[in-house]
Amino acid sequence: MHPYARLGARAFWATAVAQRDMLAIDELWKPKVLINRNTKVATYGSCFAQHFGRALSERGFNWYVTEPAPPGLSIESARKFNYGVFSSRTANIYTTTLLKQWVSWALGDSTPPDEIWQAGDRFYDPFRPNIEPGGFANELELRKSRDAAIRAFRKTLLHGDVFVFTLGLTESWFNASAGYEYPMCPGTVAGEFDADRHVFRNQDFAFVRKSLSDAIDRIRAANPDMRFLLTVSPVPLTATMSGNHVLVATAESKAILRAVAGDLSRGGDHIDYFPSYEMITSVPFKGAFYESNLRSVSRAGVDHVMKNFFQCLEAKFPAELGLFAPEVVSRLEQQSHAPAPSANDDDDVVCEEAILEAFSGSRSVQEQ
Repeated sequence: MHPYARLGARAFWATAVAQRDMLAIDELWKPKVLINRNTKVATYGSCFAQHFGRALSERGFNWYVTEPAPPGLSIESARKFNYGVFSSRTANIYTTTLLKQWVSWALGDSTPPDEIWQAGDRFYDPFRPNIEPGGFANELELRKSRDAAIRAFRKTLLHGDVFVFTLGLTESWFNASAGYEYPMCPGTVAGEFDADRHVFRNQDFAFVRKSLSDAIDRIRAANPDMRFLLTVSPVPLTATMSGNHVLVATAESKAILRAVAGDLSRGGDHIDYFPSYEMITSVPFKGAFYESNLRSVSRAGVDHVMKNFFQCLEAKFPAELGLFAPEVVSRLEQQSHAPAPSANDDDDVVCEEAILEAFSGSRSVQEQ
């Protein structure tokens, strides 16, 4: 008997996909490690990573937030000042090289560059250019804020149990002489672009993989018990500097990130991959989980991903079915019947890269 004859239904496209309603496609993930309500889960990365933190918190899990909003700050103001977006106020960490850079700062292997951007009487952090609306009042305030974020990030590395990282981009901008990376092209969110100082790099598989592997190894050296859950953002590029059509550039970028995440997740029990990317972008879902801009993931799409996440955890670890308190289940069921928020609601994800849309102008397709 050949080996294909012993495979179950989930191994065949017809029985696992084509013959099922798209919402009934299941068993997409077999988690390697248990995540329960006591597990300290830190979340960082691209925009889509923000959904994991919220979903964990809503279900009574331990979303490990090490830089909470100051006491007395309203929910609206906390959101405005980027508290409760990721586990600490790093802002979006789009690339694996940016992650490696933050890890190096947090664990004392290097120090942040002295570069600061100024516009008028306001000051901007090149590594978190949109973290404070309108910028900082002075350099000292900026540096104190960044130092606090680095300390909080360090705390998640040293004391967290699971590090969720969502890979978002391969396209990146570096300081040509010093070699450090910016999260956004200077001059877009803040700062001024200088062609002699700022260089574009579209990272290939080997470069992305090494950076992520180095970051994971360094974190594990500081915290041997840390486990990693990798995901890939299903959000397409807002714009591309690759020279390719943005659709082609998106496909290449996501393919590289997905291949890196899969490759590393096969390297040990401490690294896992969760297929949120596939749950949004794959053919059976027919683009149904995107908003009208064909880029933003809808509330229904986020709910679909997170429902699968927790169902797969329960299926793999049935002995830990105290995951959901009855009152949490009741509240989630009520929320599932409530009207979905629009794409412009205040609780939208914070995504600095989306700012690039402003530079598309009002040109028609023919003019482009």
